[in-house]
Amino acid sequence: MRTILFSSQTYDRDSFMSADLPAGIELHFQPARLSLDTVALAEHHEVVCAFINDDLSAPVLERLAAGGTRLIALRSAGYNHVDLAVAKRLGLSIVRVPAYSPHAVAEHAVALILALNRRLYRAYNRTREGDFSLHGLTGFDLVGKTVGVVGTGQIGATFAKIMNGFGCRLLACDPYPNPQVEALGARYLSLPQLLAESQIISLHCPLNEQSKHLINSEALARMQPGAMLINTGRGGLVDTPALIDALKDGQLGYLGLDVYEEEAQLFFEDRSDLPLQDDVLARLLTFPNVIITAHQAFLTREALGAIAATTLQNIAAWAAGSPQNQVES
Repeated sequence: MRTILFSSQTYDRDSFMSADLPAGIELHFQPARLSLDTVALAEHHEVVCAFINDDLSAPVLERLAAGGTRLIALRSAGYNHVDLAVAKRLGLSIVRVPAYSPHAVAEHAVALILALNRRLYRAYNRTREGDFSLHGLTGFDLVGKTVGVVGTGQIGATFAKIMNGFGCRLLACDPYPNPQVEALGARYLSLPQLLAESQIISLHCPLNEQSKHLINSEALARMQPGAMLINTGRGGLVDTPALIDALKDGQLGYLGLDVYEEEAQLFFEDRSDLPLQDDVLARLLTFPNVIITAHQAFLTREALGAIAATTLQNIAAWAAGSPQNQVES
């Protein structure tokens, strides 16, 4: 089966070529992002392997189906970028990687918390320039602080375990309480209650119609003044322009993002020689209490290996007539 991997970087090639390749699968790596402009590259490929910022809207899916594609193999857990109704109408199967390494994303969220709290980025730049003063670098002890975990699936539960190890008090919000998180002493609350009581809020929920812009101006106003917000989930969970006002008036004290609602045209590419056209992102980058990473939370050797192995198993299982990890419309 001819399989084309869109948005494939060097690390994707390395992880897929290091995995056990099932018989009959022929891999073709394409660094370009899947879009209407590039969909022609998928012609005569039975399988299209897509990542989170590839365009899988109705027009693209129609072109894929017309070109002979029968399976969309996602290299991600999320599938909000896929028009499932159209895929079903066209007879396209969708499979995904429901879990790879929850530790990778959870640990990155913790890294953002520590870097923001202790101003590591400012301290690093200072000492490189010979400035060894400590003004403006005061942080706070994590022990005893209240951490709100929004979404307690595998990643959220792993994050909660790590923060429990710091001695934090845990609050959680999820329509389906996780017994593992409850065993850590976490209390499940409504989102408004969690926002009001937490000093650190970390988002680990999927993006859907109910969760889109879960954090908006109203939600930000409910937070404690100076609270920290971390998002390693999906960019659309946050109404990004609302963050700017909250940062300007001090309502939001710290912000760590690994995802951004308009990231599709920006992330995973070197654009350092080009002017930044996104005014909202440009404004966020001016704040000294903001750290933005370019959707790298998943980027560990262990996670990449698991993504490659599961994706190849998904393709092989579909070819054998016993699909696994299938996304239902």
